[in-house]
Amino acid sequence: MDILRYVAFSTDPLGGNPAGVVLNATGVDESTMAATAAEVGYSETAFVVPRSDGTLAIRYFSPRTEVPFCGHATIATAVAHAQRHGVGRLLLHTQAGPVPVTTSTRPDGTVVATLVSVAPRTEEITDADLTELLAALRWSADDLDPALPPRAAYAGAWHPVIAAAARTRLADLDYDMAALGALMARRDWATVALVHRESDTVFHARNPFPPGGVVEDPATGAAAAALGGYLRALELVAPPAVLTIHQGVDMGRPSLLTVRVPAEPSSGIEVTGTAVRIG
Repeated sequence: MDILRYVAFSTDPLGGNPAGVVLNATGVDESTMAATAAEVGYSETAFVVPRSDGTLAIRYFSPRTEVPFCGHATIATAVAHAQRHGVGRLLLHTQAGPVPVTTSTRPDGTVVATLVSVAPRTEEITDADLTELLAALRWSADDLDPALPPRAAYAGAWHPVIAAAARTRLADLDYDMAALGALMARRDWATVALVHRESDTVFHARNPFPPGGVVEDPATGAAAAALGGYLRALELVAPPAVLTIHQGVDMGRPSLLTVRVPAEPSSGIEVTGTAVRIG
């Protein structure tokens, strides 16, 4: 396999979220994909199988598990595909459903990709789960922003959205990885979307990812899409709206995610970002 390495949601190889990309994994079995992802060691590696109709099947593996959808690896894959085959429209068949992606080139030569998530959903988190979640995070109820209530949000994968009232609370991430991982495995949560709202459309985010064997994700496109759906469902943003999400800053890998929230309640959420090849 030709394993490419890209950083998504940054133009700096020292920023963003690294992803492995295999643009042609035809004939590669699941166990080999899993072993390859573990060897690459990034939070996700994407494996693409071109289909006869011109669309692409894609699977995403973390070092420990397969996930149904991964935003940053999708952006990395789309940019890698555009640099090899030219910009345009792609249709990716993920385990969560079809995800259209459009790539274009900026005047400076940077390739930008925009994905459209599957239809988002938002659900309540039980009091028991919230208590267990906060305990694993070593947060208290007083740390939460009452204007952004805890919910589980989905746009291809499930993420509990937990909002910090203060940016300083978000900056201090010291959680019980075993306890949080066990809860997330039971609830089928991919990452925890820890956010702080700076303004109506500007957010800061951190994303623990213990089920994948990763302490923290520097940029999480799936969680960004889920956050957009959450904000629309709870009427916490006036759509159509464009959100800016800063992630990875506290871990020294600054990332920038742009999220467009359409007005239609069932429409997918758009996530835009750049990617750059490593090495």
